[in-house]
Amino acid sequence: MPKHLKIDFISDIACPFCAIGLKGLDEALASLADEVDADLIFHPFEINPDLPPEGQNVGENLREKYGEAASHLPSDQPSLSDRAKEVGVDVALAHDDRFYNTFDAHRLLHWAKLEGKQRELKQALFTAYLSEKRDVSDHAVLADIAQNVGLEREGAAEVLQSGKFSRYVRMSEEVSMSRGINAVPAIIVNDQYLISGGQPAAVFAHILRQIAAKIE
Repeated sequence: MPKHLKIDFISDIACPFCAIGLKGLDEALASLADEVDADLIFHPFEINPDLPPEGQNVGENLREKYGEAASHLPSDQPSLSDRAKEVGVDVALAHDDRFYNTFDAHRLLHWAKLEGKQRELKQALFTAYLSEKRDVSDHAVLADIAQNVGLEREGAAEVLQSGKFSRYVRMSEEVSMSRGINAVPAIIVNDQYLISGGQPAAVFAHILRQIAAKIE
């Protein structure tokens, strides 16, 4: 019988390593289908929680965080893009593009969980932000994305306009920070084991197999 795992995936849709990590985790779980039965639950994290409504230039944001050298990234950026492409993730953001606030997207993701469409919306938001460079702080854009994955557009718009699930998102983020999570993706298995970073499928599979072997 497959061993049951609870997998909490803490991430931000603005994080390319989170998209890479999710792809690796999905592939690992597919390869372990006869050994592992997993519940995958997404939790919010904001890598840029203080962005203004109009967002911020990518290069400017990176310079503020990491210094002037971050405006060039001669080797890091190509390696990220190449690694993403290798696993089927398109990361198109460049230094002259913009980062946008993702708080409302996280509220919408919680609503989508209640509607049974969180996984689909999560992937659509990754694509919209990282590949299509859309403004996912814009309520109309978010409602369109929700509709495209089979959610009710009017319901999405009502959630966004009302401010629903704001407290949930803030509390979830506080819980993660209290557990020492300050970078994403962070994957917690069975409330005990932490896997950090956008690991390849083989690494995820190896770790998950080891965890499953410890279950009686």
